[in-house]
Amino acid sequence: MDIYFYNTLTRKKELFEPMDEKEVTIYSCGPTVYKDATIGNMRTNIFQDVLRRMLKYNGYQIKHVMNITDVGHLVSDGDDGEDKMIKSAREEHKTPLEIAEHYTKLFFDDLKDLNIEIPEIICKATDYIPEMLKYVKELVDKGYAYETSTAIYFDVSKLDKYPVLSNLNVEEQKAGARVEVDTEKRNPYDFAVWIKAPENHLMKWDSPWGPSYPGWHIECSAMSRKHLGEQFDIHTGGIDLIPTHHENEIAQSKGVCGKIPARYWMHGEYLLINGGKMSKSLGNVYLLKDIKEKGYDPLVYKLLCYTSSYRNKLNFTWEGIEAASKSLERLRNGYQVNKNGKDILEKEDIEKLKELEYGFHQAINDDMNMPLSMSFVWEVIKYPKKCLEIAELLLKFDTVLGIQIDKAEKRVEIPEEILELIEKRKQARSEKNWQESDRIRDEIHQKGYVVKDTKDGMEISKM
Repeated sequence: MDIYFYNTLTRKKELFEPMDEKEVTIYSCGPTVYKDATIGNMRTNIFQDVLRRMLKYNGYQIKHVMNITDVGHLVSDGDDGEDKMIKSAREEHKTPLEIAEHYTKLFFDDLKDLNIEIPEIICKATDYIPEMLKYVKELVDKGYAYETSTAIYFDVSKLDKYPVLSNLNVEEQKAGARVEVDTEKRNPYDFAVWIKAPENHLMKWDSPWGPSYPGWHIECSAMSRKHLGEQFDIHTGGIDLIPTHHENEIAQSKGVCGKIPARYWMHGEYLLINGGKMSKSLGNVYLLKDIKEKGYDPLVYKLLCYTSSYRNKLNFTWEGIEAASKSLERLRNGYQVNKNGKDILEKEDIEKLKELEYGFHQAINDDMNMPLSMSFVWEVIKYPKKCLEIAELLLKFDTVLGIQIDKAEKRVEIPEEILELIEKRKQARSEKNWQESDRIRDEIHQKGYVVKDTKDGMEISKM
């Protein structure tokens, strides 16, 4: 069955034709491990997980590379400000290595909780400094990069067209707005591929240009070429990466080999919170552990993400999470009922179920239309006859959904008054008011619930 993807590069939905008829190659921009990944970040990982699972459902093998950025990502997403890793290390009184190890572990813990498949190759940026240096030298040798007193810059005027992915006027581009910092630039929208380190900089390596460190964009270009070659099938990431990071990856690749690295570019849209943006100032930055602390199975969030296309904004509300929780319970109960069902399928039943299976397959192949895909799952769940064959079909669907439909456990229903106490205790702990935290814990205990503090947050259970 044909597969269609919306390609950001061409701005239209296209027939997917992989370079190899058996294996699909994918590069995904992973986290910058300087802080917790939000549920907005996780939405991108969920979309990438569905992509993998859908391709495997269609019989393809996958070679998927994802980077871990542990150096070089400046606070502006451009060329000014300090490295996010160093900023976080200073704020938390740790080394950059300790920060990277801590948040990398938390990131993979979240992937596990969401039943997200781990890419075949994980690349930590600091392990690929030689590959990045080689890439920068090639850019300089070919005349696409030049040295200033502060950095090695990519000269975008050397390209036949820039930008090619974002379709923006370069003068209005964020990648060009950061540029007044270095007056030595040839063009105001040139970007750094290698940055000369100040004497007291915590992360730096020897190079032909002295002690220095990589620019953010060069990392992905070097690592994707190392593992996937000059050109591969699909590049994924969040929509926020289009105008700067992915645009500059393309520029670097065109400078080195004259090719756009990926043939299909796929991007996940933003997550909204109660209809607005997620921001620290609004106090609505949610992590996966916040969903868990309210007693929900983390896969409830995954199911919520399936109510919208990955290319559309998704609105997160706690009412939506509650509805998704009830849906997940119904899906799992439906599986169990069918697993134990004894009905006999007649010829017309078999034909109808084949139609539903075909509809599901067609929907996931149409740019991963998950809302439509779920409508076919629900039709199978509601099918009047109950038998093992239907349970097996649901398991087949779950190879794409990844919601562990065969899991029988139910979440603990936690009263509102207990949830309110949990929130107060979280606030007390954030303020390091340990006496108040202990008092609230005892009050929760008196009401029949146990609070356990773990690395993932508070776990609540009934006594």
